[in-house]
Order: sequence, then structure tokens, then C-alpha cells
Amino acid sequence: MLTRTPDRTLADQLAERFAERIRARLLSAGARLPSVRECARQQGVSPHTVVAAYDKLQAQGLVLARRQRGFFVRDVGQKVAQAHVNKGPAAMVSGVRELPPATLQESLGVRAAGSRINAMALIRGMFHQLSDRPQPGAGTLPRAWLEEARFLPAAVRKVAAGGALRQASLSYGEPMGDARLRAALAQRLGDLQIAATPRQIITTLGATQALDIVSRALLKAGDPVLVEEPGWSVEFARLDALGMRVLPVPRGPQGPDLAVMARLCELHAPKLFVSVSVLHNPTGYSLSPASAHRVLQLAQQHDFYIAEDDTYGHIAPEHATRLAALDGLQRTLYISGFAKILAPNWRIGYLAAPPHLVERLLDTKLLSSLTTPALLEQALALCIEQGQLRRHGERIRAALDRARARSVQLALAAGCRFAAEPAGMFGWVDTGVDTDVLAQRLMDEGYLIAPGALFHATRQPCTLMRINFGTTQEPAFWQTWKKVVKSG
Repeated sequence: MLTRTPDRTLADQLAERFAERIRARLLSAGARLPSVRECARQQGVSPHTVVAAYDKLQAQGLVLARRQRGFFVRDVGQKVAQAHVNKGPAAMVSGVRELPPATLQESLGVRAAGSRINAMALIRGMFHQLSDRPQPGAGTLPRAWLEEARFLPAAVRKVAAGGALRQASLSYGEPMGDARLRAALAQRLGDLQIAATPRQIITTLGATQALDIVSRALLKAGDPVLVEEPGWSVEFARLDALGMRVLPVPRGPQGPDLAVMARLCELHAPKLFVSVSVLHNPTGYSLSPASAHRVLQLAQQHDFYIAEDDTYGHIAPEHATRLAALDGLQRTLYISGFAKILAPNWRIGYLAAPPHLVERLLDTKLLSSLTTPALLEQALALCIEQGQLRRHGERIRAALDRARARSVQLALAAGCRFAAEPAGMFGWVDTGVDTDVLAQRLMDEGYLIAPGALFHATRQPCTLMRINFGTTQEPAFWQTWKKVVKSG
């Protein structure tokens, strides 16, 4: 709670609290601050104090006032540039209950400030620990689960003891990535019915770099790119930063909205479709065989490639439908990594590509990072060969199943409902309240959540939030959630 001191007024303290969150990008551009009356009630101060605090924020250029609408966070990271806006039919996403939108100009302004800021709120939350409590909006599994992979340090020691440490330190290594790891990955892809030779596999600094390599190699500024919405806002932001035209396609239980996708193909001739086909983030949906077949037909008909992001493949059923398995890596580029279940800071990912694209993709990797860390790649190869990664994945899936059951029970008891059938690592929860506002209230309680607006290319306040099943299985968060919702 705010406490008056001789040298700091309540208004100064309140303004400082909001300013810190805005500068840390925990409050996104376009986010609405609580109304004066609501903020006064929440913080236990007078409306005059709130007005004074908001005036200070406005004077610092951190917020702007809109007549009869309230105070909104400004983009403090860059000047607002004109962005491509393609709201169209894709703005209607199945299962999303949107709140009343702003005026057209305001909507355009938020979109222009856009996706990068939304992504920064999500990313910076990964590094900004509000408290030592498990964070509902986290994008990683609990640290204690990952610490169960005790075989990792042993693998590094074993590889380093054989002289690989010196060799890896004094040379750049193989441009494609460690040959032993690529052979192990080819075997893993074969288990998923994806036929790929080691010569079709390139290792990367995580799945994020793999996606970036694909975009830079296959696209140029101004190219239209299909993305799923709701989806990973970091990908929206990355494509936007490269100057691409982002075309959102609603994602449903079976896959992308095929009617919307076909229409966008006819109107814009996209060059790429980015899809999380299995255990989609944030909904948990997995692609059906029929939808996968139709997506591949559209790719062939309209001549575009598909970047299939299988980041959550290690916690998914092996029989799940994957586009790369159906088309034999012809128009599909398969991407995955190990950060989610193994070692986030090792940053080991990879991509498998059609043979005729490999050299172009390798050139792009060389331009961005030269090579990847050979010692860690060799250690990971050893873990895969010895079956340790597979057994660790089985333990993680079992722990996640137990955590998901508890989280779902607690969420339902708290009055939430699930907009998508709970599956995988994340839950797509309808709270019944504006989650942008809810996020600000919960930050005061030491919890960082992931509001639904962060997962849309066009920022629209909504009642959804993404929860991490691994970090929401204890009653403490839900008790706080109910208290905050009940109070206002």
C-alpha cells in the first residue's frame, strides 16, 4: 500500500509505480489505466491523488488522455510508424468474447504501435520477477521440473573430457551444426513420420532463430505472411519488424479458419504461413488431418511455404498430425527446439527443410550467427542417443498431466471457463472480465498474467487470458484472483 512520507507524496509514489511498469513494458502500448475512481478505490487514496499521478505520467510522456475514455499507455520504445492494417474477417476469433472496441482511429493507432509492444510485455515479463511466487503468465515450465534433467551436466562433462572443449573453443564448428546431433535429430523426425536426412537439418540458436532464418531467407519487406490468431505475439512482432504484412487467420479446434485463409490467399497472394500445428499456443488446439490436407492444398494452389513450429512437440502425442509428415518436406519447413522441456539457456533449436532451400537457409544462418555452440550440441546428441531426453520428456508429460488436472479444477471453481479444451502446457481461459485491467490489479499482488490481448495482432481488450498449467496448480493464485475480481 502507498504510505505518505515527508519527501514523497502519495501521487508521486503512485505515478512512480505506474511509470516503472510502463518503462519495463509490463504495461503495453494501448493498455488502459484504471479509471480515476477505480484506481482511488484500489489504492486507498483520494481521486485527487490519482488525477495528480496521472497528470505526472502524462507530463512524462508515458500516457495520453482520451476525452471521455480515460488514460492509455503510450509507446515509449519507438515512434509510431504507419503499419499495415488488415482487420477484415480475421478479427473475429472463435471463442473470444471481445469488449467494445475503440474508435477506428484509436484502433489503427494501437495497431500501428502494435505487435512489437505486445510482444515486449510478454517477453520482458519472463525476466521481470514480480515475486518469488509461481507466475501464471510464464512461458516456461517450473524450474524444479527442469532441474530433474540431471543428466545434462554429466553429458557436458563427458563430452568436454574427450577433448571436444578445446576443439569447440578454438574453431567455429560446422556451419550446418554438429553432425552427430543432426543424425540424432533425423532419427527423431523419423519417429514422427517426417522423412529428413541430416543434410536437410540445420541447427539454430533456439526455435526463435529458426523462424527468423526462414523469414529472412524466403521473404522480403512488404511480403504478406499468414499467421494464426490468437497466436504467438513474438512472431507477429518479429515479422512486423522485418516489414512484412501480417495477415491474421482465426485458429479454431481443427486448425485455421479455411474460408478466411482461402480468401486471404486470393486477395494477397501470401508467401508464407506460420503455424503451430500441435498444442497451439495459447489455445492448446492440434491440427486435424482434414484441415492439414486442405492447408497443404492451399499452399500448392497459391504457391506459398509453411513454417511449422513444433515447439511443444516433446510434450505432444507422437501420432499428432504434422504438416511436414504429410507433405514430405516439400512446402513445409519443420522447426523445433528444446527450451521448453530441457534447458532454456542452451538455446538449441533446429529446422528441417526441402533440399532445394537448404543452402539458402544456411547462408542466412551464417550471416546472422555464423555457427552454433558445438559443445552443447554434442552433449545434447549424447542425451538423445542414450534415451535420456525421451525418458525426461515422459516425466514432464506425466507431471504436466497432473498439474493440468489441478489447474483446471481450480480455475473452474474460481468461476472461469475454458474457451478451448485444456491440453498441453497452456490453458485459454475466459475470465469474464477485462484481462488488461485484471493484469494491472494482479501485479499489485505480485502475479504476472498473460492477457488475451497479447495474443492478437490487433489489440482488442478481451476477457481471455493464457495460463501456464505448471504454475497455476496451487490454490494461492486463484484465491488472490477471486479476491481481486470480487473487489472490483
